[in-house]
Order: sequence, then C-alpha cells, then structure tokens
Amino acid sequence: MPEFTSIRNVDPSLEPPPPSAGAIGERPPLAIRLATIAVIIIPLVGAVAAPFFAWGRGFHWAELGVLLGLYFLTLIGITVGYHRLFVHRSFETNIVVKFALAVFGSMSIQGSLMSWVAQHRHHHRYSDTPDDPHSPHHHGHGFLGLLTGIWHSHIGWFFKPNAPEMSRYVKDLKSSPTLRLASLLFPLWVVLGFVVPAALVGLIDGSWTGVWTGLLWGGLVRIFLVHHVVWSVNSACHLWGPRPYRSGDESRNNFLFGVLAMGEGWHNTHHAFPTSARHGLQWWQLDVSYWVIRGLAFLGLAWNLKLPSEQARINSRRVR
Repeated sequence: MPEFTSIRNVDPSLEPPPPSAGAIGERPPLAIRLATIAVIIIPLVGAVAAPFFAWGRGFHWAELGVLLGLYFLTLIGITVGYHRLFVHRSFETNIVVKFALAVFGSMSIQGSLMSWVAQHRHHHRYSDTPDDPHSPHHHGHGFLGLLTGIWHSHIGWFFKPNAPEMSRYVKDLKSSPTLRLASLLFPLWVVLGFVVPAALVGLIDGSWTGVWTGLLWGGLVRIFLVHHVVWSVNSACHLWGPRPYRSGDESRNNFLFGVLAMGEGWHNTHHAFPTSARHGLQWWQLDVSYWVIRGLAFLGLAWNLKLPSEQARINSRRVR
C-alpha cells in the first residue's frame, strides 16, 4: 500500500534564493528562437497534412497505436514526471523511474528537464503577477487584451527574455548526476521521439510508407496534440472555469483539460495544493496522472505520496 503524507497549501521548494541585485534576464539566442518556431510550426503542418495523406489510404491500427501510445507516454512524462515529481516533489520514486519519466517528458519537445522545471517553479512563485512568465493577464483591457493574453500565455512567452538566474530554481535536481545527464541528452530523446514511431510502424507495415506514416502520426501529430493540450493549461486554465479553492491567483478548474491533460486541468486545485500528487480531488474529476502514480505505488515504485489533509481542504474553500 502507498504511504501518504498530509500537506497544507504551501510548497517550500518554490522559494529559491532571490536573484542578484541588478540581474537582467537574457533574450533567447536567435538559433533557439528559430528552433522554437520550427517546433511550433512543423507539427502544425503535419497535423494539417495528416488527414489528406490518409485520404484514400485509410488510417491503420498501427498508426493509431503509436499516436495514442506515445501521446500517453510523453504526456505522462510531463504531468507525472516533469510536473508532479520533479517540480513539486509530490511523491518519491527510484532513480530508474525518474530517468524514464525524464526521457518521456523530453520526447514531448517542451524543453529539457532543467529548463522546464525552472520555468514552472518560477511560474508558481509569481503566478498571475506581472512577473509570471506565462500569465494570460496584465496584457491590456477588452477583447484585444484578452486575445493578447491568450496568445502570450499559450505560445508567445517562449520568445520573451528568460527571468534572471533561472538555475537557482533547480539546485536540487542538479545535485543528481543522473538527472543532469537526462537533461543534457535532451536532443537525443527528441530524435527518439521520431525514430521510435517511424520504426515501429515501418516494421509492422513492412514498407517505407509505414515509416513515413509512423513519423507523421506518432511524431508530428502526437507532438502537436501534446503541445497544445499542455499549453492550454497555461492559457485556458487561468481564464475559464470555477475556482473552488483560494489559491492567490486566477487558476481555474477546467473540465475539458482535466480530461485531455490527464488531470492537469484541475488547475485551481493544483495551485491551492501545489505539492499534492492528486489534482482531481473529487470522485468525478478524472485524474489519469494520479492513477499512474497510484499504479507505481502498488508496484512498490512510488512512495510518500502527498495529499492535502481534509482540514486543509476545508480551510482553503472559497466563501460563496
């Protein structure tokens, strides 16, 4: 049986030392900005082209398998690995599981382990303030301000200067040589995210056409879906949905992304209880990521699962 730890709505890991006086964030180099544009545009082109490519040929079960299988694995790499384990330390596990989750998260092409964790911890420290790197707020008033905020929180923030001294947020992770290696090898995991589905469908289909359809569906289309589902937690889940708990920001519980993002859409609950391994606290709130964590615990591969105490939940409920 898993071990549980009751928590309150605090996260000490999100309080790194302040940056040096006068420190200024640096704009990403041109090569990084161009690579970011490519990572956004190329999967979009693949997603648009995929139905036309399948027209007349059909959509085979092998292609569906790599699409759904890698969608699940790489999204779990983000939600269970990057987010709940590495950012918030919601549970403990062994180094082999940590390494595997870091690899799966990297294959989603949302940044290396160290950079993703640093950005997300920075987001939590300044959530929905002007210093939040991807808040949809503080971008003007009216409909134009709303559109500008949605664009910024969803994609636009990738092209803005980073906050100064981001490495101060990941000193705990950098103390592990294994995690440093997993983060350093980010380009290799990205390549594997394309090679694996291409090779699998190519072998099953026994043709070069299978290689290309595997690359298309398990690579480009899958990346497009994972990207926009995760990015929507930044944008939609800070704009639309109920706020059952006091969280100090504009985070919302959004049913659609609670389902599509495997539990991450219960975002107000998460911001109220950031170290909780479970985001969907109600029985009807689907939280597949938590089910995965419970599955790991059942196998003896996860322990010290953190959940908010009943008193913490009561104290954090909003007054209606």
